[in-house]
Amino acid sequence: MTDAESTFQLPPHDHMFLGKDHDRAERRTWAVIILCSVMMIAEIIGGMLFGSLALIADGLHMSTHAGALLLAALAYTCARKYANDRNFTFGTGKFGDLAGYSSAIVLAMIALLIAYEAVSRLFDPVSISFNEAIPIAVLGLAVNVASAWLLSGGHHGHSHSQSHDHSHDHSQSHDHQDHDHGEEEHDHEAAHGAHHRDNNMRAAVIHVMADAAVSVLVIVGLLAARTFGWLWMDPLAGLIGALVIANWSVGLLRDTGGILLDRTPDPRMADKVRMVIESEGDHVTDLHLWRLGPGHLGAIVSVATSGAREPAHYRKRLAKFADLSHVTVEVQHSHAANG
Repeated sequence: MTDAESTFQLPPHDHMFLGKDHDRAERRTWAVIILCSVMMIAEIIGGMLFGSLALIADGLHMSTHAGALLLAALAYTCARKYANDRNFTFGTGKFGDLAGYSSAIVLAMIALLIAYEAVSRLFDPVSISFNEAIPIAVLGLAVNVASAWLLSGGHHGHSHSQSHDHSHDHSQSHDHQDHDHGEEEHDHEAAHGAHHRDNNMRAAVIHVMADAAVSVLVIVGLLAARTFGWLWMDPLAGLIGALVIANWSVGLLRDTGGILLDRTPDPRMADKVRMVIESEGDHVTDLHLWRLGPGHLGAIVSVATSGAREPAHYRKRLAKFADLSHVTVEVQHSHAANG
């Protein structure tokens, strides 16, 4: 078996694997942080002026909310700032996934704290100032609805990033790089797959939705407790909210953890790559597929062939998959099979 050898090397290219809506999502996240910070300051100052401990407590809670969103905003900023830093071998597209994973851990801790407090209050009920607590819960819900509206632009946009198709030929100790645009066909089925998901924005939205869900449950629980005297409704609502947040946290941990560990993001894409190459009678001996960033996949393909095909041939065949933003091809020729 012999490996295909490259004879030249083109100048290096960038590794920009950020999502299409990266800049817009970054701006919207900072806008939500400003909104939450203004509300936090207003509630704390208002609580101090009017002697409302509940208002101060909600303001401090809003500060944790702003802190979680700050993590998402900094991830966007750092990913953009260091996008051309060659020390990041495959770019900075995973900054958002790292932030999403961290946010998921924070969400899990919040869920545990809410559940602990809810269970404690079920066994040891505390008096509730309904006339003060209900308006604060409604105010919190309004802020979360506004935050969700601001974030929605970055959350709903599909990351169909039209990056250069960075293809590499690899053979033993030689390689050459080539910008091969080829014929770009969008795979619409994969276009809506998980590898297009902006997990940083997803984590920010989950924080907002978790807060909104808790606010709704708290309002329902407080109204029921005030109307019917069911004090247990308030902690029960909190416990349900904790379970909802925990469920979202587990899903976010699973998805972002898999990306950070380079788990194959789209098995269907892997099958399609194999089918395209093996349709001509060649054999894929090794295939690695991983996510580089929202809408960007990296692939390393080793091909065994009895023909005279070179890496450029397979790059052209794979160019129709727009999601494959960084492709490495290694070809092994079997002269014995040629007879």
